[in-house]
Amino acid sequence: MAQPQSGMPPPAYLMEMFQKLDKDQSGSITANELQTALSNGTWTPFNPETVRLMMNMFDKSNKGTITFEDFGALWKYIVDWQNCFRSFDKDNSGNIDKNELRAALQTFGYNLNDATVTTMLQKFDRIGKGTVLFDDFIQCCIMLNNLTTAFRQFDTDQDGVVTLHYEQFVGVVFSIK
Repeated sequence: MAQPQSGMPPPAYLMEMFQKLDKDQSGSITANELQTALSNGTWTPFNPETVRLMMNMFDKSNKGTITFEDFGALWKYIVDWQNCFRSFDKDNSGNIDKNELRAALQTFGYNLNDATVTTMLQKFDRIGKGTVLFDDFIQCCIMLNNLTTAFRQFDTDQDGVVTLHYEQFVGVVFSIK
């Protein structure tokens, strides 16, 4: 059966996938159930922190699970990230190096200096090869977006500079999901 133009599979296919993931047949998917289904395209398990971040984004009931109603949006989100990742993985290596990461971040509107990109690469390089895998790329981008959103709360004049007291800083960092 052909997929609709939106790139979304038919609802019956989504339901079949959801039911396969819902191992305990509770009617919702836990982070552990979701993690078993996700793949980097490598033999490494999907980063549990990336799964947690995505669960937080799509868990509308705040129960730590994803219902079928939220599953379609999560599916689309992951497919969109796969397409994005592939577009920046210019050498088709299955991971993103420093130059590819810089290009991705610039495309997203982040003009970060070389030292910051290097720091980010080191933070999200789980395998220690100077590259970022698919799931870690998602985590990197989500965290950068969350940090930017938090920063903008204080950057009222949008000049890229804020003054924070230490406790404000700690509060901001720990309030990010």
